[in-house]
Amino acid sequence: MNRMPDAESHGLNSVPALIDLAYPFTGDWLVQNSPANRVPSHGTHAFATAYAIDFVPVSDSGRTAPITPGSLLRPEPADRFPGFGRPILAPVEGIVMAVHDAEPDHPAYRGLPSIRYALTQHRRAAAGWVALAGNHVLIDSGGIIVALCHLQQGSIQVARGQRVQAGSLLGCCGNSGNSTEPHVHVQAIDNLDIARANAVRLTFNGSLPANGAVINADETRRAH
Repeated sequence: MNRMPDAESHGLNSVPALIDLAYPFTGDWLVQNSPANRVPSHGTHAFATAYAIDFVPVSDSGRTAPITPGSLLRPEPADRFPGFGRPILAPVEGIVMAVHDAEPDHPAYRGLPSIRYALTQHRRAAAGWVALAGNHVLIDSGGIIVALCHLQQGSIQVARGQRVQAGSLLGCCGNSGNSTEPHVHVQAIDNLDIARANAVRLTFNGSLPANGAVINADETRRAH
């Protein structure tokens, strides 16, 4: 893992209250844990996640991996899900400030396995933000840091200090960190010291999708 620069030396002052992003993917994605429905969106203010949002990749029919009797009883391979390995793109222009690419992709959990997995979440939270975020990229967009989390191990294509444009390839959708199925978690913060950072509100192309919406990023790009 690349160490993150000291937050004070980076000079983060007078941070705007909101950042507008492009969707960091192509194709169809299901919205979950949206701050359009509740704040804090993930049920906690810890690690500046109050306005974070999750996107789950789905098939053209708007569905994730089919549920079978086995899905309810045992963990499933992450690559059984339609979006595992799908490209994740930079949602904003900026400088890559940190990259972490060492966490393994674990199985997906639904049904009874998801209940057992939830009971171990306190251990990951106690271990810190990296244990929750898994493989991730942090981009400084000029005072606001945008985090993209749960990426596939070994997929990250950028390095610390690199300038990226909106739409640049960052890596692939994975199932690392605190994740029950392959998805991407996006949040914005005002400080590289995530334990002390404040959450920043975010929108995508000027709006904030609600839980249950299926976003087709390609159609959204054509509209803008």
